[in-house]
Amino acid sequence: DGLAALALSLRKIGDVRVVAPASEQSATAHSLTLARPLRIRQIDDYQYSVDGTPTDCVVIALTKILVDWTPDIVVSGINYGPNLGDDVTYSGTVAGALEASIFKLPGIAVSLVTRKNFDFSFAAEYAARLTSQVLAEGLPQGVVLNVNIPPGEIRGTRWTHQGTKDCRSLIHEGVDPRGRPYIWIGEQEASWKEAGGSDFAAVEE
Repeated sequence: DGLAALALSLRKIGDVRVVAPASEQSATAHSLTLARPLRIRQIDDYQYSVDGTPTDCVVIALTKILVDWTPDIVVSGINYGPNLGDDVTYSGTVAGALEASIFKLPGIAVSLVTRKNFDFSFAAEYAARLTSQVLAEGLPQGVVLNVNIPPGEIRGTRWTHQGTKDCRSLIHEGVDPRGRPYIWIGEQEASWKEAGGSDFAAVEE
């Protein structure tokens, strides 16, 4: 739903092509799929899916799918949930924007800071406004924007630095139907260090 809302909003300001993972890719970070082939599925003239990571999608979009239609910008998202502080190192959404910068294109990663009642409308509208601004003014080379938008009407914009957190991953252990033990990394128990000027502090305010 976040991707669909973003694409719809961006179509108000320009031509949009969607090249997105075929399945959930949370915490894939800036990873490329190298141990197996990738498959592309064309959904229509404007949308494609790739059975890989967000980074795979940007690479394949820029070197194969859109080779005759080079985009001016890459916008990744809208992610379900925040990408704040240390979590940006895990984020496939942020990695899509990072990969754009490697191709010398501006990149924006957009996340909705909520864990329930996902309404992407305000975030999508803001993402389109920000995209227009970046297209007009540019970004310094190698700089990407990681944008975290609280739910509801936009009350303002704040430049921040990455915060940090104290966390502990919750490990779940069990036995599969064939009697083999497994370990599953679950959610994290975390507390945020909401230092002044950090992304955590801005969202909290």
